[in-house]
Amino acid sequence: MNNTSCLRTQYDSCLLPIYAPPQPVLVRGQGSRVWDENDKEYVDFGGGIAVLSLGHAPPILTAAISEQAGRLLHTSNLHVNDAAVHLAQKLVEETFAARSFLCNSGAEANEAAIKLARHHGCSIQSEKYHVLAFENSFHGRVGMAMAATGQQKIRNGFGPLTPGMRFAPFNDLAATAAMMDDDVCGIIVEPVQGEGGVVPAANGFLAGLRDLADRHKALLIFDEIQSGAGRTGHLYNYMETHVTPDVLTTAKGLGGGFPVAAMLVSEAAAAGFPVGAHGSTYGGNPLAARAALAVLGEILKDDFLEGVKKRENLFCDKLEELNNEFNCFSDIRHKGCLIGIDMAEGWTVKTVVATALDEGLIVITAGQNTLRLAPALNISVEDIDAGFARLRRALQILRI
Repeated sequence: MNNTSCLRTQYDSCLLPIYAPPQPVLVRGQGSRVWDENDKEYVDFGGGIAVLSLGHAPPILTAAISEQAGRLLHTSNLHVNDAAVHLAQKLVEETFAARSFLCNSGAEANEAAIKLARHHGCSIQSEKYHVLAFENSFHGRVGMAMAATGQQKIRNGFGPLTPGMRFAPFNDLAATAAMMDDDVCGIIVEPVQGEGGVVPAANGFLAGLRDLADRHKALLIFDEIQSGAGRTGHLYNYMETHVTPDVLTTAKGLGGGFPVAAMLVSEAAAAGFPVGAHGSTYGGNPLAARAALAVLGEILKDDFLEGVKKRENLFCDKLEELNNEFNCFSDIRHKGCLIGIDMAEGWTVKTVVATALDEGLIVITAGQNTLRLAPALNISVEDIDAGFARLRRALQILRI
């Protein structure tokens, strides 16, 4: 029995069967290339679901993690550690926020944001606890974050969920306004719906939500788990829209592969959480904080974000070339290095993903029949060219 079948047999026998990954077992990576246990090479256009901001094993990140691991691994929030302070301060300096709450995952950050909104609302009146979210959204798979996710398939089978959630059509401001009243404590929205198919907010939509939140004394929460940390060519996408939220959640690319997240809040919103209102044992972990600081240090360097926009244009040009040849895409949506491609009639995204993998390219899915690309923000032109050559071979195979 070879290593592939042995490792996959072990995987299938000892982990909960909640994923359905393909057969290859990945063992190492460098930049935008990864290798499996049989030393087959792949170009990675998936980026660990928009996580690997700097690619696999970037020297600056591995050095920061190694140095911190030899110095201080964990303290809990019973004590202050220097790395957490430096990360919180950096996030405050670079964004609208006056305060930050450090945690471990996007779901946990969104859970904190909804709790904050409800604490804020109930301080105004006891019935002000409703949260307005959007159809086709994704905010996590736990607790209130799952209850606020506008996809029935995510909520099915878990009994009564947290009450008080309302869902409006995304990008429909009139319908959203009709669902707002003074019992709404918060509006949670992705400026770019990621899992829902890479769908950006329409012009004026976020500004309209800002106005609705202000009129009804609700907190406006931007879920930038997937669109943040440089992914769209801005440190956070709200900076492009010029609409400032009260609360912003960030994770995924913030740690470049190390689990870390944060909830960023305005000074006024921060008042909603007194001592003891929330907490996290691992939140502010020094190892995670050092990883995030290393990633932010790279993203904030001169010309890095401009490089993201240049890569966006290159990806889109190459996708148009493929579409001209194969007529395989019905729509291409993009914000920086977050790209959603709807497959045309007769093309199935799962088949494209599987065939591309056979050809040595990792791509991922979103929505119903959408191909999603979320590569390293610093992916090289050479790796882009190699990846598209492999995608072209996959499309040729499927056309035949």
